[in-house]
Amino acid sequence: MANRGEIAVRIIRACRDLGIASVAVYSDCDRTALHVRMADEAVPIGPNPPAESYLRIERLIDAARATSADAVHPGYGFLAENESFARACRDAGLIFIGPPAEAIELMGSKTAARRAALAAGVAVVPGTDEPLGSQTPDSEIALLGDRLGYPVMIKAVAGGGGKGMRLVESGAHLPGAVRAARSEAMAAFGDASIYLERLIVRPRHIEVQLLGDDRGNVVPFVERECSIQRRHQKVIEESPSPVASAELRRALAEAAAAVARSVGYRNAGTIEFLLDADGRFYFLEMNTRLQVEHPVTEMVTGVDLVQWQIRLARGERLTLDPALALTPKGHAIECRIYAEDADAGFIPSPGRIAALRTPSGPGIRDDSGVEAGGEVPTFYDAMMSKLISWGEDRSQAIARMLRALDEYEVVGIRTSIPFFRWMLRQPAFTSAAFHTGYLDELLQRRVGEPFSTWDSSLEEVAAIAAALHAVECERPITVAVPAGAWKQQARVEGLRG
Repeated sequence: MANRGEIAVRIIRACRDLGIASVAVYSDCDRTALHVRMADEAVPIGPNPPAESYLRIERLIDAARATSADAVHPGYGFLAENESFARACRDAGLIFIGPPAEAIELMGSKTAARRAALAAGVAVVPGTDEPLGSQTPDSEIALLGDRLGYPVMIKAVAGGGGKGMRLVESGAHLPGAVRAARSEAMAAFGDASIYLERLIVRPRHIEVQLLGDDRGNVVPFVERECSIQRRHQKVIEESPSPVASAELRRALAEAAAAVARSVGYRNAGTIEFLLDADGRFYFLEMNTRLQVEHPVTEMVTGVDLVQWQIRLARGERLTLDPALALTPKGHAIECRIYAEDADAGFIPSPGRIAALRTPSGPGIRDDSGVEAGGEVPTFYDAMMSKLISWGEDRSQAIARMLRALDEYEVVGIRTSIPFFRWMLRQPAFTSAAFHTGYLDELLQRRVGEPFSTWDSSLEEVAAIAAALHAVECERPITVAVPAGAWKQQARVEGLRG
């Protein structure tokens, strides 16, 4: 695996199920990480900064050669959508578990992807279909903005994850927003090219997972709802979408498959759409890799997507029934558990995990990349795990998620768990009356009250840590719980039992 954390653990488990030996790579601070200990072999690749380890193509290729590996899974993030890495693997005689380098390059350009969608007969959000490079004069960009009509979105051609993106309400604000977007795009992707899109007001973000083999077969899956976003970053995902009719599901699937077939796509990918208030959908972009939120699709279809990635990469024929792939069994929800302090503006909260208790029980899955005693380093994305619930319907999936969040205990660092406990109880979430800007609007209105009132002091965290440590050592618990921390007291008493 050319990756780390929870996705590396996920890939190792898929390999083990298939009887395939796995090789992990690690930077200095990941030496004792969970994915390293779980793999059959592990190879160091350099210092902690990604640019000196996980982004060094030659070191990853050398690690594969040194262990006689025959395939490389890129996971997501880092080099997962880097066509140069896919080519380097191919040139080294390694199987790249993903799409061809040519497809990554084509669909990695947001403007080229828009042209591909149009050629496949799929509607795109009105915008500019050619990159606006750093040499494009402001006057030309201003004319394009006027033609599209405000508000418009500025987006990085090589972008993703909300980087290099700006909302512009009027032409007067366009030049400054262009400069800011270019600067951010260059820092994040090494490419300052941008394009413009007309803003779709209060859309939903709907995406379609698909698989393709080397014989031209493409199977799209039931859609995922990804509209709960904070600053353009997905926070909660679910499948199926609570607003998708059977007719809309078929139309989305057909459009996604048409785009994939038009570019000769193979392996796993995702087509993302915006759905407007009138039920019209528009192609947004394609992610040429496995998605973070792939577990919700697995939960409602019973398909192991990572195993299928491996099987397709070694030349197997795609034998899944397209009708079953579009028939959801129940409902699944995913919460991304981050090491971050929501009460302090969602700032990262790296450090050592003193104690950890993960939830379980009916309908609960926890895809984690950490363990008690492990470290959440400062150098990488702060996601610790993905918590997934399944229910026979959406209401049951929400209820099970809330139960699992209450069971989840992390001591030593702050996490986003209290935020999710609050978020899943919001009326607009439970009624599915939300859009991509809903969470940002909700957070702007929320003032004063912390997301959690029971774990907001170091003394209270210390109380739980001491209690958990005492239980592990089978000693009597003699810890004083701070006044007012009734919930900690209840949890400590529960541990005694």
